[in-house]
Amino acid sequence: MTAKTVLVLAAAALALCACTNKTTPPGDAGICYHVVPQRDGSLKYNKLVQASSLEVCAANLEAMRIKFLKMGGNTQDIYGAYQANFLFLVREGVMTSTSLEGPRYVALVRTGDGRLAIPSAMPQQ
Repeated sequence: MTAKTVLVLAAAALALCACTNKTTPPGDAGICYHVVPQRDGSLKYNKLVQASSLEVCAANLEAMRIKFLKMGGNTQDIYGAYQANFLFLVREGVMTSTSLEGPRYVALVRTGDGRLAIPSAMPQQ
């Protein structure tokens, strides 16, 4: 392949990535949201609490999830948002991403008894 061909392919790939719509959360400082997907595909952002960090927001979302389960709900996985990041509370812990469609990264993991912890705080096996 020539350098010109590589440049054309790279520009085409970049253009395709730029056309992809990304759903991004609100960037309000210190506000933790519970995010509810709607039937029409949109998202509803419910203000949950004022939070000092992503971890505090995740803990509040986890408390809400547990409360709903105790009341007879069956939703295991929930979405949240904090300072332009989505939070995904799943069985393994809390994942985060800057867009709904983007890659997700581990923010918190579950301990053996189900609590949430920072990954580096967990002992290596």
